[in-house]
Amino acid sequence: MRRVKVNEIVTGIRKLPLLPVIMLLTVIVCAVFAPFIAPLDPTGIDLNNVLRPPFWSATGGSTYILGTDNLGRDVLSRIIFGSRVSVIVGVAAAGFAAAFGVTLGLISGYFGGRLDSLIMRATDIMLALPPILIALVLVVVLGASIANVVLVYALVNWAQYARLVRGGVLSVKRRDFISLTVIAGCSPTRILLKHVLPNVVGTVLVVATLQVGLAILFESTLSFLGMGVPPPTPTWGCMVSEGRSFITSAWWLTTFPGLAIVFTVLSINLAGDWLADFLDPMRRQDYRLRA
Repeated sequence: MRRVKVNEIVTGIRKLPLLPVIMLLTVIVCAVFAPFIAPLDPTGIDLNNVLRPPFWSATGGSTYILGTDNLGRDVLSRIIFGSRVSVIVGVAAAGFAAAFGVTLGLISGYFGGRLDSLIMRATDIMLALPPILIALVLVVVLGASIANVVLVYALVNWAQYARLVRGGVLSVKRRDFISLTVIAGCSPTRILLKHVLPNVVGTVLVVATLQVGLAILFESTLSFLGMGVPPPTPTWGCMVSEGRSFITSAWWLTTFPGLAIVFTVLSINLAGDWLADFLDPMRRQDYRLRA
């Protein structure tokens, strides 16, 4: 049995989409080693090289590979440093939202009663409200910063985790091994963390992976609207917003950061799809049979 399980895992890993993994690793490497990879200072202003096109254009140059913006700042360097904000916000925001939502979902599903009703009604309210409008209000109240963007995302997106985990807990707590742990005198905290949570963590991981991409889009949207991470910190959303006025004359200002957002989120979604298949025993069985 153990050998079969190992073979299923190895087969599932072999199905890992190569191109999305390469793109994600590229973004992560750029985020971690941005000061060493970026060719120029992302905030350095050079008014002698304003709106210079990419290097393959007739008026381009090798110094500015992807061109410059309206202040002469290197677009490539700003994209590389912008990946830092995207990675930090994506991982931290999805992580905090998952931690808060999973905790409420565990409590709601296991204890039930009035506490369950209260948590679920709060969940229904959060799912009914438009997230971006609530986020805009909260950002205005709290102020624009990376920490506040992470906090706002967690506050408006925990409900999905809570409802999902509650459903899993309701299914797991009816099983015999949970009844045996109660008879054995285990505390509710121990039962939830040691016996219930491991049975729902697979689904949570899949949702959290997809939420990382949504968090990146969320931060880019806020930055595009001028409510995200404030300048001079380079962000992909802010770069797209700044390039709107030059879309006809300097297309590279919006195209390259926009492509960075698209490919990053697409890669995360494809990785999430693979993770969903990998954590599903039936899908792993199909992989093993096809292999």
